[in-house]
Amino acid sequence: MTKPVPPGLGGTFLEQWMVQRRVIGALLMREMLTRYGRRNIGFLWLFVEPMMVTLTVAAVWTARGFHQISDIPIVSFVITGYSGIQLWRNMSRRCINAIEPNQSLLRHRPVKMLDIYLARMLLEVAGTTTSFALLCVVFLLFSNQISPPENILQVVFAWFLLAWFSMGMSITLGALSELTPLVNKFWPPMIYILYPLSGAMFLVDTLPHGMRQVVLYIPIVHANEMLRDGFFGSHFHAYYDLSYLVAWCMGLCIVGLGISRLTVEHRLS
Repeated sequence: MTKPVPPGLGGTFLEQWMVQRRVIGALLMREMLTRYGRRNIGFLWLFVEPMMVTLTVAAVWTARGFHQISDIPIVSFVITGYSGIQLWRNMSRRCINAIEPNQSLLRHRPVKMLDIYLARMLLEVAGTTTSFALLCVVFLLFSNQISPPENILQVVFAWFLLAWFSMGMSITLGALSELTPLVNKFWPPMIYILYPLSGAMFLVDTLPHGMRQVVLYIPIVHANEMLRDGFFGSHFHAYYDLSYLVAWCMGLCIVGLGISRLTVEHRLS
């Protein structure tokens, strides 16, 4: 008679998947209660906070008359740009130094370092995606300042690639932060440098040719261009390379998982 396999120590792929799914689900609930609690609006802050930031930027840009510069809907421009910023910024910040406050959880065999990262990242993806979708729906129903997406499938695919890129980058930064404290010191100012370079505040089509070639080396610009092409692509010429973006997403995930493995070995040694 075969002995049952302890959770997290072996078994079939399906058994391991069921264990990991339960672990990530439990970590998600723990993260939500720890971060938002049960008082006031609780977990609703998950998507209310990014909505407030995006709406504030849209209001400021509209008040300054930026909507008169081009025929591109300014609200669509801001929502597609700043929702993406909220995604990669929040995910990376939540993964950096994420292991130290959850060190005790790693004593349980089924809980792995990657599970902690996945729980935090999935929470951010859920909140930012909900905020992005709600803003689009609300402005479509109650305002004439936004037009329906011209290609909804392209918008969904571009958002998926943006989330994939953000997850790969966040895992890499989170694992590196466990090896050196320099990541926690240098990444916050790097975020402010990436704000104007990420493509959230400009269209590549409006840049001079020389500058256009430079910014296209930044992978997140391709994701933003593709997202806006799906929203209002008839108003401008989009510049993006799908294969280049996918290669970056895959590369970051491979590098992040590799560094995570080194981090685990470093902790065990």
